[in-house]
Amino acid sequence: MADEDIVEAHPVSHFDDDGKLPASTVADRWRGTAADKRDMAVLGRTQVLRRNFKFTAILGFSSTVLVAWEILPVISVYALQDGGTAIIFWGLIAGIIGMSFVYASLAEMASMFPTAGGQYHWVSELAAPTWQKPLSYFVGWLTAMGWQVYLAGICFMVGSVLQGLIVLNNLDTYVYASWHGTLLTIAVILFASLFNTVLAVRLPLIEGIMLVIHIAGLFAIIIPLWIMAPRGDAYTTLLTFPTTAGWMNQGLAALIGMCNPIGILVGYDCSVHMSEEVQDAGYVLPRALMWTVVPNGIMALLMGLTFIFCLGDIETVLATPTYEPFIQVFYNATQSNAATTIMTLIIALMLTSACISEVATASRQLWSFARDRGVPFSSWLAHVTPGSNIPIRAVYVSIIISSLLSLINIGSYVALNAISSLGVVSLLSSYTVTISCMIWRRRRGAPLPPARWSLGKYGLAINIISLLFVLPVWFFAFWPVGYQPTPEGLNWAPVMFVGVLSLAAIYYVVKARHVYSGPVTIVKRDE
Repeated sequence: MADEDIVEAHPVSHFDDDGKLPASTVADRWRGTAADKRDMAVLGRTQVLRRNFKFTAILGFSSTVLVAWEILPVISVYALQDGGTAIIFWGLIAGIIGMSFVYASLAEMASMFPTAGGQYHWVSELAAPTWQKPLSYFVGWLTAMGWQVYLAGICFMVGSVLQGLIVLNNLDTYVYASWHGTLLTIAVILFASLFNTVLAVRLPLIEGIMLVIHIAGLFAIIIPLWIMAPRGDAYTTLLTFPTTAGWMNQGLAALIGMCNPIGILVGYDCSVHMSEEVQDAGYVLPRALMWTVVPNGIMALLMGLTFIFCLGDIETVLATPTYEPFIQVFYNATQSNAATTIMTLIIALMLTSACISEVATASRQLWSFARDRGVPFSSWLAHVTPGSNIPIRAVYVSIIISSLLSLINIGSYVALNAISSLGVVSLLSSYTVTISCMIWRRRRGAPLPPARWSLGKYGLAINIISLLFVLPVWFFAFWPVGYQPTPEGLNWAPVMFVGVLSLAAIYYVVKARHVYSGPVTIVKRDE
């Protein structure tokens, strides 16, 4: 279908000649509260998605997007080389405290600007008029890049865990091959797509159910580990910071290793991109965001403490034939394939629920950026068929991107892991720019839009603390795990980060600067 055939669905200006928004095709009961309708009118948007998420559902959604405690045992092995078990514990402590300030800053903005665009829209309204257009454009690309690669990374994680279970239960007969993991990854992606298309209306119900499993599953894993696994002593586990990655400076190694546990807490802006599907978004979203961060951080800390105390011999764990060290930890504790399989399947189930939620997050952010004409084929991507009320084309594109990225695993497992770290630095970059714009706005004394969840007189201080926390994490997230790494051990995220932003810059020069003007240009706000 040609672009001009569907431009009417999402025109560059969202107002007609009389200054009115086009009529919504969504039934009134799905258009939210009076506050939602007022917010959409101010933001210059027509309601085209159903508002079927309430507080519990969106809390479950954001909790199961990042599944912090579930991911921790899967990826924490990478931190052991730079700071050992102690850095996992202290990294989580620092992450819970620091990221709470970050998300408090974002929660206030989510209340001021409850839109699926999230960070790029906020920058467009908060930045200086001269800079809002290029800044919001590149933040849009950073956020889109972050969520697209996050989706690929989490689906690959599920595929790898399932492949590890196959090895565990068929140790003598199964021959490990990278392409098996790729096929499992694509199968997970397709499964997740089912819940974002055919079963999309059931997504809030599913998220509520997964929230219960998310909480109960933690205790189903940590209790057997504490009862059955050998335990390390407190001093070695919590206060010794060894490094086996070659760094001469132990402090530097610890700072690099700390990015791993902090990284599992990056991405709770996921719920923001569902803003236009949340009832009473300006009130519910910031509260759900804060209720997600702290409790999930504490649950991750419980899992982290359990894992590092019950880790056992690190060399044995790292040499596991399953290629998933945490599975070996479970087996060493239980000495049972059946028990290990059940415990691992709990994690695999929750990681799969994260895949489902991340398809929704990635597609909504891409759809929102497309309706502001920030990406190629914007008119096609931004189209929402009346009646479906789902950005189905953005869903399909997100699925295709993730499937293509999973093919990298056939050639290089390391390269695919680098794509996952690219998600962390991309989102941290978007947080940095967004919070910086808020600090600039507050320092100038310029009026801010009203917020139903406000930081009040502490806003500037919290914003500055947030920025001071994010910047070093962002900086060290680009570093390789080991000193003088081989090409296989290099952190390729900086290369890919620069590469994608270079492509975005080329597109901006060639086309986007002519068609992208920034969301602020359609906002009708009384100053």
